[in-house]
Amino acid sequence: QVQLVESGGGLVQAGGSLRLSCAASGLTLRAMGWFRQAPGLEREFVAAISWSGGNTNYADSVKGRFTISRDNAKNTVYLQMNSPKPEDTAVYYCAAGSNWYQSKPADFGSWGQGTQVAVSS
Repeated sequence: QVQLVESGGGLVQAGGSLRLSCAASGLTLRAMGWFRQAPGLEREFVAAISWSGGNTNYADSVKGRFTISRDNAKNTVYLQMNSPKPEDTAVYYCAAGSNWYQSKPADFGSWGQGTQVAVSS
């Protein structure tokens, strides 16, 4: 019964940076993940983090560029996007699930409404 609200999306130039935020309410001691969905494509995994923040998992496409973190005192999870590329353009969703090491959308039961990220070249 976690409620999630994403923010921070927008237009960014390739090579810039952007930080997405996901504010949570309700049960927050959950693993959290970021997913994205581009037009015409299926929703794909981006990153996940354990409830304590001690474990993280990243899609190969974003390793070294994106960083997931969380501040449980603020009930917020972040996605720091460094050196974004045009192919990173998508609607980004945060989600709550049972395990940080899972990467399928079906493994995460609570979802936000998404925030649009557009990367221009």
